[in-house]
Amino acid sequence: MPPLDPILAARFAAYLSLFLRWNQRINLTSIRDEGGIISRHFVESIACARALPAGIASLLDLGSGGGFPGIPIALCRPEILVTLAESQGKKAAFLQEAVRVLGITAPVLAARAESESRVYDCITLRAVDRMPEAVQLAAGLVRQGGWLALMTTEAQAAQLLSTAGPSFTWTRSAPLPGSAERLITLGQKNGSAAGLDPAVSNPD
Repeated sequence: MPPLDPILAARFAAYLSLFLRWNQRINLTSIRDEGGIISRHFVESIACARALPAGIASLLDLGSGGGFPGIPIALCRPEILVTLAESQGKKAAFLQEAVRVLGITAPVLAARAESESRVYDCITLRAVDRMPEAVQLAAGLVRQGGWLALMTTEAQAAQLLSTAGPSFTWTRSAPLPGSAERLITLGQKNGSAAGLDPAVSNPD
C-alpha cells in the first residue's frame, strides 16, 4: 500500500495517540498491542478509503466504534462528508473528541441507526454487532446509485450480499492488507447514479 504523505501521516499519529489513551479507559478495541491496532484498524481503514469510488459526497459509517473506517476516510478523502453513527455513549464521546482534536468535519450520530431517515451516497460497515441485520438496515439508507461498502470475511461475505437484497450489484471484492481472509466488497444500488462515478478509483 502506498505510504501516506507526511502531513496526513502526522494526523494519523495524533489519532493513534488519542485512541491508545482512550482505549485504556473505555475498551475501544480488544486488541491491546499498538502494532495490532495499526494493522487491523488503521491500515484496513486506509485501504477502504482508497477503494471507495470517486464522486461520493456523503457517507455514513454505521457502528463506527473507535472511528473505523469513518475517521480514516474523513482524513484520506476530505471531499466526503462522513457521519459517524455510534449508539454507545462512551464511544460516541470518543468520536466527538477525535473529531475535535483532528479538526475534521464529521458529525457524530449518537443514536441507534434505526432512527436515521436520511439517505447517503455510501454506507460503510465493519465489525458491527448482528452484521446481517445491520446490512439490511444500511441497504435502505443508501440512495439510488449509491454504494454499500462491507468489510468482512470471505466466509461471511456471501450471506451479507444476499441479505442486502437484489437491488445491489456487487462490482468488486478486494483483499484487505495483512489478512488472507478479510476483504472489502462494494455494491451499487440499482437506479440513477447521477453524480457518482461507477469506476472504482484508488486515490492516494
